[in-house]
Amino acid sequence: MGTDYYKVLKVSRDASEDDLKKAYRKLAMKWHPDKNLGNKKEAEAKFKKISEAYEVLSDPNKRSTYDRYGEEGLKDMSTNASQEGYGKQSCSGSGKFSPKNAEDVFSEVFRGFNPFGSSSEPSFTRSKSARSPFRRDTSYTSNGGLSGNPRKAEPIERQLTCSLEDLYNGTVRKMKISRNIVGTSGKASTVEEVLTINVKPGWKKGTTIMFPDKGNEEPGIIPADLIFIIDEKPHKVFKRDGNDLVMVQKITLAEALCDSTISVPLLSGKSLTVPLTEIVYPGYEKVIPNEGMPIAKEHGKKGNLRIKFNIKFPTWLSTDQKSNLKRVLNDCAFA
Repeated sequence: MGTDYYKVLKVSRDASEDDLKKAYRKLAMKWHPDKNLGNKKEAEAKFKKISEAYEVLSDPNKRSTYDRYGEEGLKDMSTNASQEGYGKQSCSGSGKFSPKNAEDVFSEVFRGFNPFGSSSEPSFTRSKSARSPFRRDTSYTSNGGLSGNPRKAEPIERQLTCSLEDLYNGTVRKMKISRNIVGTSGKASTVEEVLTINVKPGWKKGTTIMFPDKGNEEPGIIPADLIFIIDEKPHKVFKRDGNDLVMVQKITLAEALCDSTISVPLLSGKSLTVPLTEIVYPGYEKVIPNEGMPIAKEHGKKGNLRIKFNIKFPTWLSTDQKSNLKRVLNDCAFA
């Protein structure tokens, strides 16, 4: 497969869009050439590779092609797109990744400003006609204006706890925040604001939602980004395993050995009738396709519902029952 983009970003192969962005931000902040002036050559190479990995894996079509065919598939994809007259491709026909691409990726993810506040020129330049991706050399002056060499305040992280139903169905959360701002006169005041977070069906624990510059304003400092991190409440019935839902269903020994039908709840609020036409033995798991959690990046698709069983054995049997049961079981075929 050539370069392992998942390894480059240090994420798993089922990483979500938010997982990718979080990993990219962390590595880009570490290896951006503006932050590694004493080791610029190595930093530039690593930064380009990080940006390349994120650019490919954050695009569903390119990620699908890469997962199936590796880098060769991306080269073919880019070559075909060029031959068929499609728009500008991030990967050239040779599969190379240019510094301009890395700059564009960084600018897009960091929403147009350089978080380092460096007074040096960016390592990857753009034409003068293009809008600069960085707000640099600025900080608050005593009168509320902006001047040179600011630093970016550290991000503020807050947990956003959601029920499994919220993460299954999606929901809208309103978060009221209070922060200090500096007016044009240089006077600080406190404002309140309500932030709207659209929780998408299928989001996982650890998903991050960022609101840029929503921290307190202070002279000489770019306000911190406010980051909400999804957390998941324990559920009384289901446990999430990736995109799958796992539950334990109690059944009797008779239901386990003979044909039966059970009814199980769903996170949608409905119930599902499940026939048991097979022998349910200890450790057996019934898999119901497409009844698990929504897959955030694949509209209309869901994981599996996996039903495990707790078989209830009788606490007492009469002599006749034991005799009959023994006779029946002796005639059974065993694996």
